Amino acid sequence: MIKKYYLLSPGPTPIPEDVLSIAAEPIIHHRTPEFSKIFMEVTDNLKYVFGTKEDVYILTSSGTGAMEAAVVNLFSPGDKVITINAGKFGERWGNLCKAYGIVYKEIVLEWGADYAKEQLEAELKANPEAKAVLTQLSETSTGAVYDIKGFAEVVSKTSAILVVDGISGLGVMPCPMDDWMVDVFLSGSQKSFMIPPGLAYLALSPKAWKMVETAKCPKFYFDVKKAKKNLENKTTPWTPGISLIMQQKKALDRIKGMGLEALFKHHQVLGDATRAGVKALGLQLLAKNPGNILTAVKTPEGVDGSKLVKTMQGKYMAYIAGAQDPNKGKFFRIAHLGYMGGFDIITALSALEMTLKDLNHPVDMGASIKAAQTVLRENWE
Repeated sequence: MIKKYYLLSPGPTPIPEDVLSIAAEPIIHHRTPEFSKIFMEVTDNLKYVFGTKEDVYILTSSGTGAMEAAVVNLFSPGDKVITINAGKFGERWGNLCKAYGIVYKEIVLEWGADYAKEQLEAELKANPEAKAVLTQLSETSTGAVYDIKGFAEVVSKTSAILVVDGISGLGVMPCPMDDWMVDVFLSGSQKSFMIPPGLAYLALSPKAWKMVETAKCPKFYFDVKKAKKNLENKTTPWTPGISLIMQQKKALDRIKGMGLEALFKHHQVLGDATRAGVKALGLQLLAKNPGNILTAVKTPEGVDGSKLVKTMQGKYMAYIAGAQDPNKGKFFRIAHLGYMGGFDIITALSALEMTLKDLNHPVDMGASIKAAQTVLRENWE
């Protein structure tokens, strides 16, 4: 059979055809009025997605670059912060802090666990010297989402700031930066923003900017003061990802044309359909509070989790994501964010059923498809 590739991972994600075609256009120079116009349009439209009146800085890096930029621009060696670690990317906050001599109190949770604002409030009272709380909107390694609105209500009453990694969650679920009092919000281009990897985005509140003024961590490429100064001149301090920014303009036009509320509803329906399909097969979700970014599914007993992922990817070309260390084989992840539609979910579930059958796990063939179709049909607009 002809094997067609289906990208069903939480990053990179599929790219619309009209956005892909931008990469084939002749490149332009980044120190020109033509590029400055595109650059400023992208910057302004990013504010719309972030839900902020503050400037959003475009970095040419992966999302981890924006995480590192947040750490080096906000803190000094010896500063104390709180990090929430319930997955691979919560763990990354701690690794970044360690690299720059930031003292961090790491709240280590079971992967997929939830964390209540009351727990955070107690932690802040026990650690009044903490200058920040570093967390995720969505923990991409597990599909769990946090109560960022609740976290912000707690943190805003203190001198600390709330730093949120929205790399996979921004653009999928509500998290208006200004209304919810998020101090630092960051994201990356290869998730809901529907372009290839290579750009990262960072916005800071006035409260966060006060910390920037006193931060003493070494920095050069990720110096936000340089980014701020250059943005005033409608440019960047370094050579940017020109074609990526041009692609981002096209993708943001699509996002604005659809509107955030419709976009959030779209992702809700895809998430509901995926979860309905998975549950119809008798499988269990990993996350206590699953989001609409991806669905993490526990590997059923008696099934080799690594073989399940390899079969879906290699035999059926359905490129889902497996679990990351130290949980490889224990669960798998089906994404439903960005440029994905209802029939992508049907494809993913169909491949999952066939794979489970191949691995001799009892399957009621078609059960997940029927469950997902019911959700999709009831909400199709």
